[in-house]
Amino acid sequence: MNFQIFKSPNFPIKNCIVFLFLITFVNKSHAQKVEIGAGVGTMLYKGDISPSFNPIFSQFGGQFFFRYNLSNSVTFRAGALLGSISADDTKVDDPFNQARGYSFRTRIDELNLLTEYNFFNYKYNRYHKDWSPYVFGGVGFMKFSPKTDPAPSQALAPYNTNQVVFPYGAGIKYHLKGPWNLNLEFGSRYTLTDYLDNYGKDNPGATKLEQSDYTRNDIYYFVSVGLTYKFMRIVCP
Repeated sequence: MNFQIFKSPNFPIKNCIVFLFLITFVNKSHAQKVEIGAGVGTMLYKGDISPSFNPIFSQFGGQFFFRYNLSNSVTFRAGALLGSISADDTKVDDPFNQARGYSFRTRIDELNLLTEYNFFNYKYNRYHKDWSPYVFGGVGFMKFSPKTDPAPSQALAPYNTNQVVFPYGAGIKYHLKGPWNLNLEFGSRYTLTDYLDNYGKDNPGATKLEQSDYTRNDIYYFVSVGLTYKFMRIVCP
């Protein structure tokens, strides 16, 4: 082998460092630590226009995520959730909501960092089927864009459409075959805003029908089914 290439000015030492880093990452990826996945499901909202959990307001949502399996019990996850939420006063049982007659639809884009805990010893083996319930929690950042009908009669005080959220929930993961795994998950998002529906606290000029519940921030949920691909170590004879 000609080692003179490593002494060439066209092959600086930093390239070697980058190359070694990539090799290390690939080796770890094939050590059954890394997963990529996606899921689809429904998003739901609870707030001023839908005071309780109401499945009729379900909207489509999807997520993409990256998992790093620290152990059989603990997993770190980074992901993105895209979708929308909506509700309609006229479809709520409360007479107050029906008299107000507002509706809204809000697009939500979320990035999150989560930690999962598997209750069972979830194994990673090409020939072994396994399953485990798990819980998760973490922190995220979301941007939302609400549209209401009709618009509030009084202008709302300015509010920030970029917000921190706190995702948490539970799910079940099941090893299908080889590198493929199935996930069923229910997640809630605790928010720091009351304006996902474009109706919130600081609106003293609103009529009584337009007043909202000032004591609660809005919440949204994501119920999903997902598929993940685990990078497996392939042992050659």
